[in-house]
Amino acid sequence: MSVIRRPGVLGQTTQRRLVGATSALSAAAIEALTVGTWFALVAVESRTIFTALAGLGVLLFGSLLRTGVLGSVTTNPYHRSQPMRFVAAIILTGSWLVWLLTAEWIGGTEGIALAGIVLAVGLCVQFTLERRTYYRYRSTRLRRTFTDALVPSILVALGATILLTATWIVDWAVVFALFPIGETTLTLEVGSIAAGFVGYGVFLFLAQQRRFHRLLTP
Repeated sequence: MSVIRRPGVLGQTTQRRLVGATSALSAAAIEALTVGTWFALVAVESRTIFTALAGLGVLLFGSLLRTGVLGSVTTNPYHRSQPMRFVAAIILTGSWLVWLLTAEWIGGTEGIALAGIVLAVGLCVQFTLERRTYYRYRSTRLRRTFTDALVPSILVALGATILLTATWIVDWAVVFALFPIGETTLTLEVGSIAAGFVGYGVFLFLAQQRRFHRLLTP
């Protein structure tokens, strides 16, 4: 009844949801493309000095873009140009590097599991710093900021664990026969790596959606 009497409240709520969904989709798309390209360069294909440097550049550039998405929804343009944006991007880049190095150093399922935990911790720190740097409600308590960052960090880490498991442990492919053309039949093959990327993308979007929903809710 109070919402009906105050139509502006409904409009503000709808606007927040639209901004949150759009921002979450943008952030998830940027990070999925960035991490996917970096992962393909350094983990799927044979790694060289060139691919390692190229992957690092892609990861850092994508991290800057992704952290800028959160800055775009702040009400104070001053916060968008603060040096902390670069610090947040570096922490995000470093979290993914440490994640892969941990998994490779330990190896096996134990390495993948521990790497997921390491990534969750790194992302939790990065999300917390990002929120304190850009968030419009500057008086938000640090405890709530850390709590809001915890669940998205775990979701991203789960998606990354699925991606790494599908790449290193699981080896399967499903072939779909489409339709015949003369003596040739067109087929579509979906492998475990492709399924891992899809799983990672789903968890990544869920994490970003939760982040922006909490960020835009006073």
